[in-house]
Amino acid sequence: MTDDHPTSGSDVPAEHAPGERAARRPLSLDPVELGFTPRKPVPWLAPFLLISTGIRTLLAMLFGAYLDKRELQNALDSKIARQVGPDGGLWLDYVADLGDGFNATYSVAYLLAQRELEVDGHRLPRAQTLVMGGDQVYPSAAYEAYEDRCKGPYQAALPVAPPERPTLFAVPGNHDWYDGLTAFLRLFVRSRDRHFGGWGTGQSRSYFAVELPADWWLLGLDDQSGSYLDDPQLAYFDEVARRLGPQSRIILAVPAPTWVKSVDHPTAYDSIDYFIRTILAPTGAHVRLLISGDLHHYARYAGPERQLITCGGGGAYLYPTHKLPERIEVPPKDTLSRRASATRPYDLAARYPDASRSRRYGWGIFPRLPFRNPGFTTLLGALHTLLMLAMAGVTANRTGSTEQRLFSVPLVIMLGVTLLGAAFFAKPPSAGGKRHVRHWILGVTHGVAQVGLAAAGTWAWLALPFYDWPWPLPAVAAAVVYGPVIGLVSSQVVAAYLLVAGAFGVNVNELFAGQGIEDSKSFLRMRIDPDGSLTIYPIAVDRVSRDWQLNPDQSPTASWLTPKTTLTPHLAEPPVTLR
Repeated sequence: MTDDHPTSGSDVPAEHAPGERAARRPLSLDPVELGFTPRKPVPWLAPFLLISTGIRTLLAMLFGAYLDKRELQNALDSKIARQVGPDGGLWLDYVADLGDGFNATYSVAYLLAQRELEVDGHRLPRAQTLVMGGDQVYPSAAYEAYEDRCKGPYQAALPVAPPERPTLFAVPGNHDWYDGLTAFLRLFVRSRDRHFGGWGTGQSRSYFAVELPADWWLLGLDDQSGSYLDDPQLAYFDEVARRLGPQSRIILAVPAPTWVKSVDHPTAYDSIDYFIRTILAPTGAHVRLLISGDLHHYARYAGPERQLITCGGGGAYLYPTHKLPERIEVPPKDTLSRRASATRPYDLAARYPDASRSRRYGWGIFPRLPFRNPGFTTLLGALHTLLMLAMAGVTANRTGSTEQRLFSVPLVIMLGVTLLGAAFFAKPPSAGGKRHVRHWILGVTHGVAQVGLAAAGTWAWLALPFYDWPWPLPAVAAAVVYGPVIGLVSSQVVAAYLLVAGAFGVNVNELFAGQGIEDSKSFLRMRIDPDGSLTIYPIAVDRVSRDWQLNPDQSPTASWLTPKTTLTPHLAEPPVTLR
C-alpha cells in the first residue's frame, strides 16, 4: 500500500498537472462554447423515465452481483492519501446528490469554487479537499449525463486548479452504480489526467482512506451493492486500521443514511455496523461523524458518541424533512444481525429546511405535478380516455357494434390495471422493510378515486354529442378534447392522493420528486484545526440562481458564469464542533 503525502491537497503542481491545460474561457452561453449542455432537472414522473429507471433498478437487483467490479479493483493501487493544509489544519467540503438540473447543481458548485464565502459573519475560505458523497449523476451513469450534469458544471465553476490545487474524493451512490461503476471508475479513478475541473482526483479505487491533520481520518465506504462488503475493500481497510489507535478520530462517508432508513428497513445499517465493529472498533479509534447524502436535505442526529449527518442538497430535487423521526436507535433493536453493536439513542438536533417549510413545500404538488411532468399528465389522459371509451361502450349497451366489441371486453382489464397500479404505486412489490396495511388502504382508495373520476367523465362524455358521431370520430374527439382535460383533472387527483398519503408516510418521495423543487440546497464546509478540533458549518441556500451571465473576471481560476442575482448562503444551524 502506497502513500500520497502532499502538503496542500496534491503532490502535482497546479501549473504542470499531466494532461491538463488551461481551459479556454467561453465567449457565450452556447453549449459549443461551454463544452457541455446545461440540462433541465430530471422529470422523475415522466413515463419513459419511470420505465427505464424501473428496468435499471430491476437489472441492478437481478444482475448486480455479476456487474460488481469491486472484486476486480484488487488489481488497482491501494494508496492511502494524506491531506494537510499549509497551516497544519485543513478545510474540507462535503457535497452529495449533485448531478441534476444545471441551475441547482451549478449554484452549489459555484459557491464551493469561490475563493472565500462569508456566511453569517464567518469567513470560510475555499476548501483544500472536496468530498462528493454519492449520486454524482442522474438519472443513470451514462457518459453524456456525467459530462452535462456533473463534470461540466464543476469545470465551469473552477476551470483550472488554483495554486493550492484542491483534491477531490468521491463515494459512489446507487445512480453511479447503475452501470456497475464503469463510468464512475473512468471519471474518478484514473492513472492519468487526474483532474476534475480545478480539482485533482485523489483516489485509486471506488473507496478511499485519507489521513487528515491531528489524527483525524476520512474513510469513504463503497456500500451500495446491497450485499456483503467485498473482500478487497475489507483488506484495504484492514491495512488502514493498522495506522489507527485510541487517539484516532474517524469521519466515515457512506452512500446512504442507513441510520434513518433502518427505521423501516431493520437490516439497512448492518453493513456499516459490521464495518465499524470489526474493522475500526478493535483499534480503539472513535467514529465521531457519519455523513451521507441520498436523502436530499440536511439533517443531523446527535448521539452520545457521534454525529449522524445527512447532507444531500447538492442539486437534486428537495426531499422533505417534516417526516423525519425525532429519535432513532442505532443499530435498531429489531435488526437480524446476531452480533450487532449496542443500540444507542440519537435525537434529531437540526434539519433544513425546517418542518413547517417542508410541509408548505408539499402543498405545491397541485400546480407543479402537471406542469413539471407533462408526460405523466399525458399518460394519465391516455389511460383515462381508454377507460372512458370502455365504460361508454358498456353503458351505451351497443351489443352488436364494433365499438362495443372493441371496448367492452378490455373494461375489466382497464379497471384491474387502474386498481392494481394504484395499489402497487403505494406499495411497490419489490420494496422491502416494514410495510403496513395503510399502504394498501391508501393505494386501493386512490385506485377507487380514479375509477370514480372515470365514471364521472364517462357520464359527462355521454351527455355530449361526440359519442353519437359516426365511427371513428368519437375516438378522435375523445383523444383531442377529452384526453387533455381528464389528464389534467386526473393529475390533481394524483396530487391530492400524494399529499394525503405523504401525511401517513406513504409515497413521500414521489410527493417531492413529482415537484422537482430546485431550491433549499445545502453542503458542508468543515475545518480541522491543528489542535484537533473539527468545526462543521452546514451551509444552506434558500433559492438557487436561474439566470446566469459570463463572468467579466477573466483570470484562469474564475468561474465562467456568475449569477445575475447574488446567491446568499447562510448556516442551516450554528456551527457544530467535535473534539
